This record gives sequence, C-alpha cells and structure tokens, in this order.
Amino acid sequence: MRAGIDRRAILTLSAGHACVDVAQGAVPALLPFLIRDRGYGYAAATALVLAMTASSSLLQPLFGHLADRRSLPWLLPGGVLLAATGIALAGLTDSYPVTFALVALAGLGVGAYHPEGARYANYVSGARRASGMSFYSVGGNIGFALGPIMVTPLVLALGLGGTVWLLVPMFAIAVWVTRELPRLTGFRPATHARDAHGSGAPRDRWGPFARVAAIAGVRSGAYFGLQAFVPAWFLVHFHASPGVGDAALTTVLVAGALGTLAGGQLADRIGRTQILIGCNALLTPLLLAVVIASEPATFALLALCGFLTVGTFSITVVLGQEFLPNRIGVASGVTLGAAIGVGGLAAFGMGILADHVGLTPVMALIAALPLPALALALTLPRDSGPHADVGAVEASLPGAVAEGAQA
Repeated sequence: MRAGIDRRAILTLSAGHACVDVAQGAVPALLPFLIRDRGYGYAAATALVLAMTASSSLLQPLFGHLADRRSLPWLLPGGVLLAATGIALAGLTDSYPVTFALVALAGLGVGAYHPEGARYANYVSGARRASGMSFYSVGGNIGFALGPIMVTPLVLALGLGGTVWLLVPMFAIAVWVTRELPRLTGFRPATHARDAHGSGAPRDRWGPFARVAAIAGVRSGAYFGLQAFVPAWFLVHFHASPGVGDAALTTVLVAGALGTLAGGQLADRIGRTQILIGCNALLTPLLLAVVIASEPATFALLALCGFLTVGTFSITVVLGQEFLPNRIGVASGVTLGAAIGVGGLAAFGMGILADHVGLTPVMALIAALPLPALALALTLPRDSGPHADVGAVEASLPGAVAEGAQA
C-alpha cells in the first residue's frame, strides 16, 4: 500500500474533472446573456441550471453502483466528450427546447465522469485520501471558475454562438485522458469485485452516511443558489453589467478552489467533521452580510463564502466513502451526484420564488441553508481525524496496485 498520492494520475483525473465542470460553470455564466438577449425570465433561465444539474446527478448513483460491480474507465474520456459537445452547441440555437436538451446532454457527460473519477482518485491517493480527493475536487472547482472566464469573452466577442469554440480545449483534454487510461487502470485493485462483498470487509455505516448525504444536498442548494443568483444580484441590486456579474461569480468559484485545497489538507490533519462544522457555522452570517454590503465589500464577502462553501465538497465525498467502504462508487455518486441534483432543484425553486418576490428574499434563503447542515454535522461521529478509520481506509485501498506507478 502506498502512503502518498500518485501525482501524474491525480493530475490526469483532476484535468478531466476540470473539463467536465467547465460545462457546468458555463451555464450560470450564460444566464445574464440569455436573460438580456433572449428575454428569458428567472424561472426559464434557472431551469437550464436544473437541466444541467439534474441530468448530471440523477444517474450518478447508478453509474457508481455499476462501477462498484465492474469498473468503467471509458466513462472518463466519454464523459468529457459528451459534456463538451452539449455545452458547445447550446449557444448555436435560438430554440429554448433545443437549448434545454443540449444543456441536459452536457450534464449527462458530467454525470458519467464524476463517480468513476472519484473512484480512481481514491485508488491513486494512498492513505492521504482527503488530500487526494481535494486535488481531484479542485479540478472541478477550477473548471467551474474557468466556465465564466472562457464563456464570457467568447459571447461578448462572437455572440451566444461563440460557445462552439469550447470544443477545442475540451476535446484535447479528452484525448489526454484516453491516452492515460491504461496507466490509471493499473491502480484498480485486482480483487475489485470480490472485496465489496468479502467477509473481511469493513462494515458500511448507513446512518452517518445518510447524514453526510443530507449535508451535501443542503450545501449544494446554497452553492447552486449562489451560482444562479450572484450575477443577477449584481445586475439588479447594483445595476452592473453582465460582465461584472460574471466576475463576481468567478470570485466565488476561484475562492472555492482555494478552499478545497485548504480543506483537504486541514481535514487530513485535524479531522473531516471538525472542518465541516466550522465552515457551516461561519457561512450564514457571511451570506447575510452579502445582502446588505456595498458592491466592493460584496466581492470580498463572496470570496469568503465561496472558500467555505466549496471547500467542504471533497470532505463530504471522503466521509461518504469512509462510511460506505464497500460501496465507494455509490458513496461518490450520491455525495457528488444526487446532492448536486438537490442543488439544481433548489436553484430552480428559488428562480420561481424570485419571479414572485424578488432577489433579496432569495438571497436571505440561501443564507439560511447552512444552518441545517451545521445541525447535521454536529451529530456525525468525531472519529475522522488523521489516524481515524485506518482499517476502513486500508480495506478500501487497492491491494494489487502496480508498485511502479508512483510518479
């Protein structure tokens, strides 16, 4: 068993993760332009967020279940290609139903990638699973941040049809992941299928896992609420341009990437649950301050909110895998997939609410969401420190990893 993280493997997985999440980050960045240029209402616009998150999440537990029985590494490059195709073509049509369908197609590619990517991140991280998962997760955070950065100038320069140019970098990443597949599969345990049901396997703890899944769902509601409404908040509240709104969204996402790296490192040192509790305790007052702050102060507050909100993503995935050591794919699919679906549904519901009562009550609702997550986190076992669950960790690591795979 390796003690460290294989750098080349985690870089490949993180790059693929970044690529599929460019497609996710591009959708909220497109909303101000769709509202302005096509006259979409808040409900119609946030329904596109729902299309992305629902299609990317509903099948993730199924993909995870299948991967628990038989690993499906081809989903890694396949997911990247599908996500690239859907989001690149979404700006080329004036038809709302076709736009909706293409965004949903991109979401399906996102959903295909995530559980298998998280599984292999588990395999290549040795005993430093929180740190390894944070490096894998930060690829997604970077992808979310790159979504607005890549889409906004393309749309400003070329119109909504400029999204087609996203195909070029995303196709290149798909080729890279394809070339690395033989090496990645070398980390898969030789006894992959048998270990999940063997008599010596550690016990699955469904109660704590259910609470972690609920925390991930509530957290995703706050996160996707911020994604959907931060650009609109700047347009309506500060009378800013769509570019400024997307800059604020990028601030949230970049800060979240930094939070993911810091959260994973701290979780390996002082404990997963402790970090989860601390982040959720701080979020509500910071999010409430966003509602009353000036425009410059709002940028700073959103950076802190992104740091704390996104910084717990990798922690909930690792906790889920620790509580379901025999079903890592299912745990990844639920904490990455189903939880994100909840976030998309929440954002859609907030869009309907915003059409009726305005943005300020919706921002206040987003601020309240970390409170139930905090209450649930306080009930989790405090055995997730740097030396906790060693038996479960070792049992879930590959027993027949190629020793020469370390980069």
